Amino acid sequence: MKTRIETKERLLHDIEALLSYNPTDTTTINPHYLEYLEIEDLESIKKSLLKRVGTIKEEDKIWLEQFKRYD
Repeated sequence: MKTRIETKERLLHDIEALLSYNPTDTTTINPHYLEYLEIEDLESIKKSLLKRVGTIKEEDKIWLEQFKRYD
């Protein structure tokens, strides 16, 4: 059985994959957000993104950029 942390990390990975709307640019989200987000929040984000796959508008891309992690 997966722990809450493993479940959150898996959901975060899934969300990052859905946010990678540009195949040449990998999207990463700061893992510190996992401290503040519950599994239900992450599942909701993932579900919302799955509904929008292929329909992301330019203004959405700009908004999504704020969640990227820059090393």
